[in-house]
Amino acid sequence: QVQLVESGGGLVQPWGSLRLSCAASGSIFRFSTMGWYRQAPGKQRELVAVIGSGGVTNYPDSVKGRFTISRDNAKSTVYLQMNRLKPEDTAVYYCNVLSGGSSVYPWGPGTQVTVSS
Repeated sequence: QVQLVESGGGLVQPWGSLRLSCAASGSIFRFSTMGWYRQAPGKQRELVAVIGSGGVTNYPDSVKGRFTISRDNAKSTVYLQMNRLKPEDTAVYYCNVLSGGSSVYPWGPGTQVTVSS
């Protein structure tokens, strides 16, 4: 069983930046596709960034050019650098292993990101 622990969230002003981290337990990390998701109040959880085991990344249009996902296999950690944040980016952010386009493991606690002046 893989455990996922997110950190790095907080309160930031519009146009600000945050860097989120997700530490994963287990030895499969380096072979896994990893994704960052977010869930805003009253909305469904949505996928905002994906990184394959080889480092190929993908983003939806809503965050493309502002968010960057990266990974450190030695630390079993995936990161999400978020720049030019907007109020609509406010959400709880989660990470997970992806397989076939779907999340695999139980969700971690997430980390709250609030963008507000």
